[in-house]
Amino acid sequence: MISVEHLKVEFSARPLFSDVSFVVNNRDRIALVGKNGAGKSTMLKIIAGLQQPTDGRVAVQREVSVGYLPQVMVLSDDTTVIAEVEKAFSHIHELRSQVEQLNQELAERTDYETPDYMELVEAFSRESERLQMMGGQNYHAEMERTLTGLGFLRTDFERPTREFSGGWRMRIELAKLLLAHHDVLLLDEPTNHLDIESIRWLEQFLAKSSGAVMLVSHDRAFINNVTNRTLEISCGKVIDYRVPYDEYVQLRAERRESQIRAYENQQKEMADIRDFIERFRYKPTKAVQVQSRIKQLEKMVPIEIDEVDTAQLHLKFPPCSRSGDYPIICEEVGKSYGNHVVFSNVNLTIKRGEKVAFVGKNGEGKSTLVKCIMDEITHDGDLKIGHNVEIGYYAQNQAQLLDDELTVFDTIDQVAKGEIRTKIRDLLGAFMFGGEASDKKVKVLSGGERSRLAMIKLLLEPVNLLILDEPTNHLDMRTKDVLKEAILAFDGTVIVVSHDREFLDGLVTKVYEFGGGKVREWLGGIYDFLQKKDLESLDALSSHIENGGTSPSAVVASSKNSDMPSEGALSYAEQKEQAKARRKLEQAVKEAEAELERLEQEISEVESRLSTPEGAANLELCTRHGELRKRLQVAEEVWGAAVEALN
Repeated sequence: MISVEHLKVEFSARPLFSDVSFVVNNRDRIALVGKNGAGKSTMLKIIAGLQQPTDGRVAVQREVSVGYLPQVMVLSDDTTVIAEVEKAFSHIHELRSQVEQLNQELAERTDYETPDYMELVEAFSRESERLQMMGGQNYHAEMERTLTGLGFLRTDFERPTREFSGGWRMRIELAKLLLAHHDVLLLDEPTNHLDIESIRWLEQFLAKSSGAVMLVSHDRAFINNVTNRTLEISCGKVIDYRVPYDEYVQLRAERRESQIRAYENQQKEMADIRDFIERFRYKPTKAVQVQSRIKQLEKMVPIEIDEVDTAQLHLKFPPCSRSGDYPIICEEVGKSYGNHVVFSNVNLTIKRGEKVAFVGKNGEGKSTLVKCIMDEITHDGDLKIGHNVEIGYYAQNQAQLLDDELTVFDTIDQVAKGEIRTKIRDLLGAFMFGGEASDKKVKVLSGGERSRLAMIKLLLEPVNLLILDEPTNHLDMRTKDVLKEAILAFDGTVIVVSHDREFLDGLVTKVYEFGGGKVREWLGGIYDFLQKKDLESLDALSSHIENGGTSPSAVVASSKNSDMPSEGALSYAEQKEQAKARRKLEQAVKEAEAELERLEQEISEVESRLSTPEGAANLELCTRHGELRKRLQVAEEVWGAAVEALN
């Protein structure tokens, strides 16, 4: 579909990458990865035709359409949501007008036997069929499905787009892009403004899409669930790994180990050759051998080792005072704006040292409750802040409180204390302020850069309650790992508002779900919550449900949510119903066990083939093995949930 040939890009005579060649095929799901500044966004712009390379070319097959979603775009504010999204179907409106014009012409003509009339009939039939195939009659339903999938309510459809925040307007642009049914989608950080449910919906949409997808994302869970191929920009080159991201990480490590071994062997061989030359350079009897070794040395091409960021930055929060046992207690807390109830009757208690997540769709009140805790807005009910609680708060508006006249380095130097002062440059580099960027003045920084700087400043302040509102939006994977490690080592209490599943995984032990004006408490990590909400296992169970079976996780949910009385208190009909529910659970366990057995058998067969030299070199077989292992893990979770419900 798209062929990239010998691509080269230079900025101020500095090469970004050179001699890059690869092909994008139909149904490819490609993750474009590399460190910040490697050229990922530049690559997408070149493929989209918005930027010209220094050399080389991008060849797009005829009639292949390419859709591009940038990180930042100019948004229209002069229409309603539904009218703006309908612009994605402008080609259908044009085709419908063309069909109506042909129909009108047929009605007016009377020369039924002429060749011209027959050509007109054929054109009308052909264009009518095209209109039907393009969904010209039912695209309104498709628009509604896409908008609701991205988190819009039906009451939002007729609202002017200017009433929505920048994040929601980006969703409108994403909806237009998806509805245009491009053959190739180029997505630059598409999850930045989406909540967990919308990200899950987008994952499923892209999985069902018949075209190709190339994306840049720092959401590890998203790219693992969507992509099947990884292109890494490294050392100015592009290395093609035909595996999902997690497998790429493993293969990259193995590749680098092989390169290091080959490099060391080559260095030893070159040292031996130089030693031979020096020993026998002046012996006439060895002149021929010496000349041969010199030529051999000149012909050797030095082995390159893939660049990797080996800097190990371990960030620790400064010592802080001990807070009371319960930093946050909410009793019947509520917040309304006029007739609009954001949430009501919120009862929650956060203990000292707990790390909890606030999740839910955008607009359900997560940030509102945080502002209530910060005493920035009034509320109903009783909200108590514990004894000796010192709050560190990170939100987007924190970036506006920075001193514009200070440099990046001076901003951090003012708050850094102790050992970390000797590592300010390393710390700034980890948060993408390396080199000359640390000497920039705050007033010239972009919004994302200011947010990252505010995050660093917060991490160095002595607090015992940390509240982070969407902390990962402008961070790459390595920086998120640095932040996550620091939070895990933090002795205080943490509240994280985030949609980044991989960041929350292993970090939080309790989840508060905001939705429908209520706040529900879920014990366990983020994936425990997702499993209970039946979000994460939908894909694995879809085939089971389509075959007429009952989803084990759905059975679990229904059984746990129903308060069953003792058998003696049940009527005969109720006992029959309970027995029926138990038989369903037993059947679900049986089917889950059969699926486990089938997957284990298939994995065993694949592993037998991989144990042969031919199989070990087969990338498709390796990919298949990875997919089966993931399916086995999901199947084990489904089986465990069904067994738990049965017992």
